[in-house]
Amino acid sequence: MKIGIIGAGQIGGNLTRRLTAVGHTVSVANSRGPHTLKDLAEETGATPATVADVVRDAQVVVVTIPLKAVPDLPAGLFAGAADGFAVIDTNNYYPQRDGFIEEIENGLPESRWVERHVGHPVVKAFNGTYAEDIVARPRPAGAPDRLAVPVAGDDEAAKRTVRELIDAIGFDTVDAGGLDESWRQQPDTPVYGLREGADAVTRALAEASPERPAAFRAHREP
Repeated sequence: MKIGIIGAGQIGGNLTRRLTAVGHTVSVANSRGPHTLKDLAEETGATPATVADVVRDAQVVVVTIPLKAVPDLPAGLFAGAADGFAVIDTNNYYPQRDGFIEEIENGLPESRWVERHVGHPVVKAFNGTYAEDIVARPRPAGAPDRLAVPVAGDDEAAKRTVRELIDAIGFDTVDAGGLDESWRQQPDTPVYGLREGADAVTRALAEASPERPAAFRAHREP
């Protein structure tokens, strides 16, 4: 597939490495410009691009940037994407970094907030995955130590595309429900950072509390 990645931090960089390794065509962009991605491009064969260009003809777009930067993405960002494209949101709300976001503080799931700003349905995945595991811990299907990734979203076709993509790079997936249930995999929930297989991930999702943990609240008005 043709995949566009917006963000070249730890998650974005390692997804670039893994997706190119299994044969996908990847374009990657960051906020500093394509010239800053030369080393990653030489290592992986990915194409450095501007944010505006990275989604052109993409079948999957990964948004993996600080949450506070999401509203600054260009209007009409997805105009040139392929028909039926899917958007993966890997982001988390960290108030110490992102500042006070009232809707999220009041209980709106983080990925629902992202979806509203990007103007397209999103699939939440990889937000609680250790970046190093993306390249260090892929396993073949059926391996007893294969890790599982929770995947939440409303668009069943997009979710299926994302789950198949994750399987292809060496991880199981667990359907975590619709996007309104995606709070179950937000920071400080039982599944966040869990390095386990599908059964343990399923149990952890069920054990989550909808109350935002104190460590991930801003505790103040802006």
